[in-house]
Amino acid sequence: MDTQKWINEGYNFLIEYGPKVIGAILIWIIGSWIIKMLLKGVKKAMNKGNYDESLKKFLLNLIGWALKILLIIVVLGTVGVETTSFAAIIAAAGLAIGLALQGSLGNFAGGVLIMIFKPIKIGDLIEAQGEIGVVKEIEIFTTKLTGLSNREIIIPNGALSNGNIINFSTEGTRRVDLVFGVGYDSDIKKTKEVFSKVLAANPKILKDPAPTIAVSELADSSINFVVRPWCTTDDYWDVYFGVTEQIKEALDAAGIEIPYPHQVEIHKEN
Repeated sequence: MDTQKWINEGYNFLIEYGPKVIGAILIWIIGSWIIKMLLKGVKKAMNKGNYDESLKKFLLNLIGWALKILLIIVVLGTVGVETTSFAAIIAAAGLAIGLALQGSLGNFAGGVLIMIFKPIKIGDLIEAQGEIGVVKEIEIFTTKLTGLSNREIIIPNGALSNGNIINFSTEGTRRVDLVFGVGYDSDIKKTKEVFSKVLAANPKILKDPAPTIAVSELADSSINFVVRPWCTTDDYWDVYFGVTEQIKEALDAAGIEIPYPHQVEIHKEN
């Protein structure tokens, strides 16, 4: 009698849960295949977009785990397991982790945006967050620069992506902005000719666009000229320092005075 009872209960269990279990297995197999195909498609799209290798691996793992968790919830729901509480627990855990890692998640999101939209790339000379340097490495949470004095500068990606970025390497050329002051007795035309000869003799200065030489200010003790030659980004500092030295020598040779501050002492007798 007991044996027959167990047989009947087992039969009823199979009748009730058998189709659900088979359905859950089929959903798992088909779902796993769909996830595999989706990840292949995402990987192919990332390869075409030239995404950073570390970003590709991270995003593929993240998408893969998210889809697998969703598939597990669907499978459990198919066999009759209450998934509402399970989903609520996952959501609560996600919220708690998000609040605990708020700053890190902001830097992570910034890193993802930088790697996707690529406002900068390795080797670019940039100015950001009050620092100037060459981009050495772009990581998920931080970006590393090599400063002009060979310092390593580490900037959080959250601040980098939300702030202003000046990229000096994008266009390939830069304008060198220089200001020189000469005495009021100096001939303006002759001074411009001296500047023009110096710029024309420098092989690193571009002919197009042409340099700008103009009077910018009549200062207290000098006539100030702006001298603005163009050069490639790599030659910027060579042109900056070289032209400054060459113009000083050329002005001296031409007898054009570069004024400097004078101090007058007045002695009053009692």
